[in-house]
Amino acid sequence: MALLRLCSFPKCLAGGLVAERNVRHLLNVEHCLLCLRNRNNYQRGMRDNPWTSQRRQYSAIPKKDDGNKRMWEQSHLLDVLEARIQQLQSDVLFDVKHSKVEFLKMPQRGKGPSPSKSQKTRPGDKTEKAGPSSKKGVTTDNPSSKTHTSRWFEKLKREKWNRTSKQSFLQQNVPDKLAKSNKKQQTMKSSKGSMMLPGSSMKSISAAKRSKPVTKQEHAKPAASPVSHSMPNASESPISEAIPVPEELSRDAELAEVEELEQMIKQWCSIGTEKVLEVKEVNRDADTQLSVCCHLEVCVFMGDVERAQRYLLFHHQNLFKRKTLTVNSYNIMMRMWAKKGSLHHIRQLFFLVEEAGLKPNVASYCAALECMGRNPESSSRVISRCLQQMEEDGLSVDDVFRQCVFRQDERDMVLKAVCTVRPDYEPSATTENPLCSLPLVKDYYTQREEVRYPKLDFSLADLQDRFKRQLDLEQANTITIDSVEAMKPVTENIIRMRKLLAEQRAHWQKNLLQALRDSKLILGKSKLRNWKTDIYPFLCVLRDEDYVNIMLQGLANLPPSGDSLLNMAKELGARVHNIFCIQQKSHNRMVEKLACIYNSYTELLAKDTKSSSVLPREQWNRLEVERSTGPSLLSDDMSWTHVLIIQLGSFLVDLLVRELKIQNNILNPAQEQKLIPALYHMYTFRSNRQIGFIKPHPILTQIQSEAMETKLTFDSYVMPMLCPPVPWTSPKSGAYLLTPTKLMRTVEGAIQHQHLLEKCRNEDLHAVLDSLNQLSSCAWKINKPLLDIIISIFNNKGSEKLDVPPPVSEAPEIPRFNPHDPSYTPQEKAHMKREVLKAKKKFGEMHSLRMDALYKLSIANHVRDEVFWFPHNMDFRGRTYPCPPYFNHLGSDVTRAILLFAEGKPLGPKGLDWLKIHLVNLTGLKKRSSLAGRLEYANSIMEDILDSADHPLTGRKWWMNADEPWQTLACCMEIANASRSPDHTKFISHFPVHQDGSCNGLQHYAALGRDVIGATSVNLMPCELPQDVYSAVAQQVEEFRVRDAAKGLKIAHVLEGFISRKVVKQTVMTVVYGVTRYGGRLQIEKRLKEIDDFPKEHIWDASHYLVHQVFSSLKEMFTGTREIQDWLTESARLIAKSGSTVEWVTPLGLPIVQPYHRTRSHVLKSNIQFLSLQINHDIHERPDTVKQKNAFPPNFIHSLDSTHMMLTALYCYSAGITFVSVHDCFWTHALTVDTMNKVCREQFVALHSQPILQDLSKFMLQKYCSGPVGERKNKKFLEYWKMMQLLAKVPETGDFDLHRVKESTYFFS
Repeated sequence: MALLRLCSFPKCLAGGLVAERNVRHLLNVEHCLLCLRNRNNYQRGMRDNPWTSQRRQYSAIPKKDDGNKRMWEQSHLLDVLEARIQQLQSDVLFDVKHSKVEFLKMPQRGKGPSPSKSQKTRPGDKTEKAGPSSKKGVTTDNPSSKTHTSRWFEKLKREKWNRTSKQSFLQQNVPDKLAKSNKKQQTMKSSKGSMMLPGSSMKSISAAKRSKPVTKQEHAKPAASPVSHSMPNASESPISEAIPVPEELSRDAELAEVEELEQMIKQWCSIGTEKVLEVKEVNRDADTQLSVCCHLEVCVFMGDVERAQRYLLFHHQNLFKRKTLTVNSYNIMMRMWAKKGSLHHIRQLFFLVEEAGLKPNVASYCAALECMGRNPESSSRVISRCLQQMEEDGLSVDDVFRQCVFRQDERDMVLKAVCTVRPDYEPSATTENPLCSLPLVKDYYTQREEVRYPKLDFSLADLQDRFKRQLDLEQANTITIDSVEAMKPVTENIIRMRKLLAEQRAHWQKNLLQALRDSKLILGKSKLRNWKTDIYPFLCVLRDEDYVNIMLQGLANLPPSGDSLLNMAKELGARVHNIFCIQQKSHNRMVEKLACIYNSYTELLAKDTKSSSVLPREQWNRLEVERSTGPSLLSDDMSWTHVLIIQLGSFLVDLLVRELKIQNNILNPAQEQKLIPALYHMYTFRSNRQIGFIKPHPILTQIQSEAMETKLTFDSYVMPMLCPPVPWTSPKSGAYLLTPTKLMRTVEGAIQHQHLLEKCRNEDLHAVLDSLNQLSSCAWKINKPLLDIIISIFNNKGSEKLDVPPPVSEAPEIPRFNPHDPSYTPQEKAHMKREVLKAKKKFGEMHSLRMDALYKLSIANHVRDEVFWFPHNMDFRGRTYPCPPYFNHLGSDVTRAILLFAEGKPLGPKGLDWLKIHLVNLTGLKKRSSLAGRLEYANSIMEDILDSADHPLTGRKWWMNADEPWQTLACCMEIANASRSPDHTKFISHFPVHQDGSCNGLQHYAALGRDVIGATSVNLMPCELPQDVYSAVAQQVEEFRVRDAAKGLKIAHVLEGFISRKVVKQTVMTVVYGVTRYGGRLQIEKRLKEIDDFPKEHIWDASHYLVHQVFSSLKEMFTGTREIQDWLTESARLIAKSGSTVEWVTPLGLPIVQPYHRTRSHVLKSNIQFLSLQINHDIHERPDTVKQKNAFPPNFIHSLDSTHMMLTALYCYSAGITFVSVHDCFWTHALTVDTMNKVCREQFVALHSQPILQDLSKFMLQKYCSGPVGERKNKKFLEYWKMMQLLAKVPETGDFDLHRVKESTYFFS
């Protein structure tokens, strides 16, 4: 197929032989490829290399010694296939792209028709002429484009999967033919009167892109409906044939409603079909196909050509395993042979592609051209023939340079080959740069002639130097920093333990290195029949010492209580993958190009260059286009599958457990010397499931604890970046320089999110990418005086009150008792066991919190004299997060307090007032007071503020009683410095001031429903004093309690005086995010337990009573909110019940899908144990209805609050102000708080001025209600009709004037 007919271009073939072979191919056009292949096997000699020999051994049936019998069986198989083709034409509707399925003419072999043959027209006669040629999906009579009949079975499954969407596409593109078809159907009504399904009425084979409609359609026996005259014309509505009205619902009003809905959906579908993205188009074998590609890529990377060849042929020759091969699998091998200039092997690979029923893509031709460019003996005739074949397949040379990812000198070699036959050819640069046209941001991108985006406070040379340091850090993969615990005095015992630990590690490193090499030797020689378990190549991509360091780093991070085998395996496997990706980029010579582009990119950011109206993303794209020569900056490396990473990690964990030994008398020489395992593999129960667990020996734990090591080793991506991050330009490119980073963080193994992002048009994601780039561009520095105070408390046994975790030495002692002691009664034994478990749990929690604080403080201390950046990405709802996991501004009160903006700005006339108001907000006091009241209160306590700043640990300690004590102390210090300056308006402040949304989830609900009462409760309506929804709910619950107490309800009397804002706040806050009554009861129970005076025996009854009252009061206060929430919940339930996951697109164009599916178990075999992976994101499993419906309302609201934040970020950037967010809490300098507040309110109004619910309804109707479903009496259709009615019925809204938000002082305050 395709290129090879490059089977005719090897240099050894004479021109006459080439012509003879081409003529023979044309003469045999009426014969199927299987017959030709078997016939030609006898004509070819055994002189071919092993590729050809092994390929010839393939047959559709097992080889037999009796040649006549084998030929008879092959002929019989052809008869069966031919009959099957005729049957499928009669029974199944096809709308197939040429690149996927083609009919072959079946030869008449002179023995008469098969008994199973139909008298209908054969598919090869006229159906192949269904449409003219086009760029893609061409249907021609070219014999080279015939595909193997074995492709039928795979393509049939794919067609069943996509039938609904393709039927809609067909009806929209060939309305004239449908109209003619419908007229024929009306004249052929059946007496049975059932509605005819589209799939049973006609068959068509259409190209992917048509310039003319289908010229021929075949008709089976049609059936007509007695109510078809009342339905809309099928040519007018894409779903009219699929939505007959059931007899039970055939009243006139309901008929009219259905018809109206169909007309609406017809209009929406005709306008925005391209926006409906199909997640289920993802191949069911995608994971396996990716694993195969990864295996081949790794083999090629390590230079093991023979293993790669055997692996590919192993899958190719097995019909069952062949489906795991894609054209990319063959392309990986083509690229390898192209490097060697072996055109002969490229030819053989094209043979295999054809035999597998696949079609070469642009990367295949790229490899062939590269090979020709490297081979000095390649003639211009061969290159011309290749380019001609590309054009016949609808591809161009420009496609090669525009779509392919080049490594090393590949681009130059391809260009050399092309210029051999086209001397004047130059790759055309991509000049198209479409702007985002979404209504919310259209003006942002089109009206910016006067806009000048802000610069960083760094020179060009400084930024370029920072890039070099960050590049060195990422290329080193890990970084070792000083621990803040090193400041403790060093004793003799600590020195002794550190020495013992260093000796043991040196010994372990030697043992692990030898064990790894021995294991690789065995794995490399073994002949594994199941290639899925072959991890040998993945153990060769790094140096052996790198694997050992990874294992020892995993050992150092293992907590004393141990960790699950699965977690350890994921950690070690992911670390290997990250290092491999970084090394691959260096190997591909991408680093040099990255340095060139980044150094030019810094001209946009540096303060000593001229200002510009170009966004960072646009500048980076422009630089990539300008420097298109050499390797591509975007890597096409395969992401290793989740299963593969765990499999590799579990192998490394097994090595650790087997090889790490320790002397049992290392701490007590008096004991008998004996080697014992340093790690134990055991089993434990978590959530009623037995899991494998890796636990360190107590001796090892004691040594590590007493050594109190002064060094900590982290992966490089854990640290903040030392230079501005690479701007996000696509879902695959952005954030770190070399470390692979996903735009959308997901559960390991989930692919549907990335699939949706890649299907989006680039311009539709511009606003999302630019907002992430704005958040990432903020430079930070450390508040060093405050950091020193926190470290001193950390090293002085911590403080639970101040959220500084104490060391585990302060944990309660674990009770020790002998369970076999007869002196204990059964009740006492049970009590003691509970106490032991409770103490162990407390110990584990304290260790976890302590290590978390140690990591954060140590990283902060390491960068105390640096300026740094946090690259950002987002979750599947669009909420943004910093990529560094430990130390960032989304952390606790401690980490937020020690972060300052690197850029300082003068306070200005109102800056000091905003600092004081911010201070009062941090204390949690005066929540019901006005801004003026809070400012007055701050001025009244200036003595306490100054005392806290001057004597934080020895003074009155007023700051310690605040809700956020450390941020309060930091603000006290800033106020003290500003008030003591000669002119506070000129004081340069680096302090971030926060503006927090007032129950932001309810704000979005109230705006969606235009609910006046709800809007007033959450400060959307201007008021003199802030409205506190939590206090309002608490007050209403108190009224309910008084009423019930008067009726004699006991629990109402018990709760007297205990109902407060704090008790109900968490439940009110999370109701909007989908908390259930059960979860709300647990929240209230926790709050009641914190009240010392509350009787503990009444906690359960009281929490049960209060959660009921909280839900009742919210229902009364937010009627519109409840209606919208119920509509979202019920919509998700019906969608999930129909077998689909809930999807939507945010107003900023971000596609979202809920990844909740029924859990399936995947058993993974490893040396240490069988691992059972619980996978709940497999798109081929049915959706989890409960999770889908419960999660939709909160996830939808989260997507709206992230949209509001992104809009605010974009417009703050164009206004030239610093902006950072923690979800619904916005940060900026004190000087620019008023500007940020104005932008925040304007963008909230702009967002909710869009028809959000109406657009959601249209999207869901178009996606879930625009395809055939079944017979009119079918239960499935009744559910479908009910879902269509519900999705179309958008909840009614109130009359709240949304523009009043702009006047609301306390909307964000």
